[in-house]
Amino acid sequence: MANETSEITSGCGDLTEITLRRLLEQWVDEDLLPGNYSNGTVTAYSSVIRRINQDEIADLKISEIAPDLLQNYFDKLCNGGKNGCAHVSTGYMRIFAAVLHSSFRFAVFPKKYIESDPMQYVRISHPREQSLVLDPVNIRRNENMIISHRQFCTIIKYLEEKKNAALLPIQIAYYTGLRLGEVCALLWRDIDLDEQCITVRRSMRYNTVRHKIEIGPAKRNKVRIVDFGNRLAEILKREKSRQKALEESELKYANYCRRVFENGREHYEIYALEKGETVPEDHQKLSFVCIRNNGKFESPDTVSIMCRSIRKLDDKLCGFHFHILRHTYTCNLLSAGAAPKDVQELLGHSDISTTMNIYAHSTRKHKRKTAMLLDKMN
Repeated sequence: MANETSEITSGCGDLTEITLRRLLEQWVDEDLLPGNYSNGTVTAYSSVIRRINQDEIADLKISEIAPDLLQNYFDKLCNGGKNGCAHVSTGYMRIFAAVLHSSFRFAVFPKKYIESDPMQYVRISHPREQSLVLDPVNIRRNENMIISHRQFCTIIKYLEEKKNAALLPIQIAYYTGLRLGEVCALLWRDIDLDEQCITVRRSMRYNTVRHKIEIGPAKRNKVRIVDFGNRLAEILKREKSRQKALEESELKYANYCRRVFENGREHYEIYALEKGETVPEDHQKLSFVCIRNNGKFESPDTVSIMCRSIRKLDDKLCGFHFHILRHTYTCNLLSAGAAPKDVQELLGHSDISTTMNIYAHSTRKHKRKTAMLLDKMN
C-alpha cells in the first residue's frame, strides 16, 4: 500500500488516475482502521466497501465522479440496483453515504487528490410506492412484529426439547430487552442475583475484517444497569448452579479472551480452548453466562441460525428474529404502564422517540385501543 501511495503522489498528473477502489483502500488503511471507530462500525463500513467494489463505480477515476453520477448511483440502490434486486434499505444507504462522504473528504484533505467532496450534493431518496387510488387491494400495514407470551412459551418448549444453547439467550432477551451481542457477551460477574440487575458493558460480534469473534464496548460505549424480575432470577440461579455442577467433570472447553493492538485499535478476541490444552500467557479466562453444552461460548451467529429454525414452528412466527424480543420487551413494559423514560434507560436508547416509535408501530391491537378512546367520552 505504501508503494501504491507513492506512485499516486509522485506527480500531479498521476492524481487524476486514482480510482474510487484505490481511494477506498487508502482510506481504510490510513483513516478507518487507525481511527477511533468501534469494531461494529469498522465491520459495517468494510461490508459496504466490498459491496461498492462490486459495482462499476469502483473503477471510475475519482476526478470523473461528479455529484450527478453519485446521485444516479444512490437512486439505483434505492430502486433495486442494476440487477433489479431488492432495494437497499434506507439505513444501509446511510452507511453507503457515510463511507463515500468520509473517503471523499479524505481525498480532499489530507490527500489533496480533489478539490471538493462530490457527496455533499447527493440526497438519499426513499423508494416511492405507486399510488393505488382506486385499487381495492388491502394495504398491508408496515408494523414491527412482537410475539405473545403464548408464542414465547412455544419457543421455549421447542428449545428445551432440542436442548439447544439458544434457550438462555432468548429467555434473557425476553425479560431484559438486551441486544443479541450484549446477551452473548454477558459474564457471570455482570449479574447481581441478589439485587436482580445486569450491568451491560460489552457486546460480542464477528469481525468480518479480521475473521475473529470479538467482544467490545456496548453500543455508543455506554454502560447501563438493567433490572429484572423474579422469573429471570430463578432461570439464572438454576443455570448458574447447573454450570457449577458440570464445570469440573463434563464441560470440555473453557473460554478465554486475548487483548490485541493493531493499527492503533484495541481488540479482544474470544477463544474456546479444550481443557488440558496449554493456555497462552496472554489469554484471560472468562465465565460467560451463555454457553453450549460442551462449555464453549454461544455466539450471536449460532443463536441467529436457531432463530431461523423457530420461524417454522408457526405461521405467525415466520418473520421471527432475535431483535423482535427487544421490541416485545418494550411493548410489554409500556402496555403494563411503565414510565417511558424508565423503559428508555433500560433499553439504552439515546432518544426517547426511538422507544416510543417501537411501541407506536408494534401491533394493531394498541392502535385499535387508541382509536376507541373517543367512544368512552360522554
